[in-house]
Amino acid sequence: MGREIRDARLSAGVTLRTAAGRVGFSHTQLRRLELGKIERLTVDHLSRGCAAVGLQLLIRAMPGAGPALDAGQLALIGRLRSILPSAIAVRTEVPLLIPGDRRAWDAVLDLAPDPTPLEAESRLRDIQSLGRRSALKLRDSEFNRMILLVSDTANNRRLLDEFREELRASFPLDTRAVLRLLRQGETPPASGIVVL
Repeated sequence: MGREIRDARLSAGVTLRTAAGRVGFSHTQLRRLELGKIERLTVDHLSRGCAAVGLQLLIRAMPGAGPALDAGQLALIGRLRSILPSAIAVRTEVPLLIPGDRRAWDAVLDLAPDPTPLEAESRLRDIQSLGRRSALKLRDSEFNRMILLVSDTANNRRLLDEFREELRASFPLDTRAVLRLLRQGETPPASGIVVL
């Protein structure tokens, strides 16, 4: 971050003293930030350092180590597993094959002819964010279809009813069509939503 702040300042032709003064830093503080020599660096330091040179600090949370699935998701995947033929393996927490990318599919169903990933949602919240997140994960993976597995709750049904037409472009198949194919051990021809 310090290098990015320094590069932006130099590219803009701004002195340390001028840039630091814009955000209430001393030129010494800004220089220490650029060199990575602030011992107890805070988000405020970084935000102000970026603002001093016309940058905006953006912070994003990424999945950490350890299992990401919660009890609700595991139970939902278990319900699906109980209605599938026993020959279909269900692998959970399957990472994307991109070095350094910490995203993972909640599960992958080993179907014929193609394995199919799924995302399990025990409680739907932001449908647009879910759609974007799923589309990006699908784009960045080796798969060309996915299953969105959703718990059968009043809240989830209400949201799916409200946003079904917006979701249809990304998830054209509904529960009945997907489950019929899964019970036969077949790969669905397109992405779909399964409410279970």
